[in-house]
Amino acid sequence: MSSAFVILIHSGNGPTHYDLMIRQDQALATWQLDLSPADLLPGQALTARRLQDHRLEYLDYEGPVSRQRGEVRRLDRGPCRLLDCHPTAWRVQLEGPVVRGLFQLEPSALPGGHWALTRLE
Repeated sequence: MSSAFVILIHSGNGPTHYDLMIRQDQALATWQLDLSPADLLPGQALTARRLQDHRLEYLDYEGPVSRQRGEVRRLDRGPCRLLDCHPTAWRVQLEGPVVRGLFQLEPSALPGGHWALTRLE
């Protein structure tokens, strides 16, 4: 299924991190990442924390976040293909100018909503 994604750099609200957001219907499924997925090589993974879904406006938004929760600026945005999308795993082909490749998101054994983001190719 064709969709869209955005990766935002979120600063000013705790440590700077990346928010990976993938459009699913009328919301953005969102994961918080400590590192940029652009730095992952095939076979490498990083921890991702599943957050609540965000509004579609974040696909295009850069600037302050409400309630003084820092600010966001875009690292990448582009089309993506959702190859698998269910509660236990997502496989997605990201096709942005910065981040391109096949990635998998799946829950990890760590408590607290942690997932693993793995670059497959």
